[in-house]
Amino acid sequence: MRRCALSMSPDRPSSIASLGLGGNLGDPPAAMANALREIDLRADCAVMAVSRLYSTPPWGKTDQADFFNCCALVETSLEPDTLLDVCLSIELSMKRVRLERWGPRTIDIDVLTYGDLKQKTEKLELPHPRMTERAFVILPLSEIAPEHEVRGKTVREWVETVDTAGITVARENTNWWRGA
Repeated sequence: MRRCALSMSPDRPSSIASLGLGGNLGDPPAAMANALREIDLRADCAVMAVSRLYSTPPWGKTDQADFFNCCALVETSLEPDTLLDVCLSIELSMKRVRLERWGPRTIDIDVLTYGDLKQKTEKLELPHPRMTERAFVILPLSEIAPEHEVRGKTVREWVETVDTAGITVARENTNWWRGA
């Protein structure tokens, strides 16, 4: 963890958001590490915890290369929609192109949760509407936020409901993102 407190405006208290990161084109671990470092360098965000890096089979559209996935906890003073904008901007800077749903990508950064906030807008639904169905999200998230409650169950409980077949740990060290 880089720091414990942010240099934030007293008008906007901080919240803990969880992010899901993944990719299967180019060098996804390097792209995810760069994205996490970029988030961590912001004055309004601090990466508080990162899961191990996982290799996961594709979900949704299965005729493509396996993915790398991880989750991160970020302390932020940004509003949820602004945090999403930051994530989308990082994706664009890394040449993310959205050609097909669930298709291959250099990087994907999803805002999964934002504290205990529940919202559904045109831009962002929290918690992420499909996070509890996806082992590639729930398994890494269980490492860093096992007791966080989503839709009436803890993340640890959700792990018991998803199929983790084919998911393997790609990097054991949770600091993998710091030096990539």
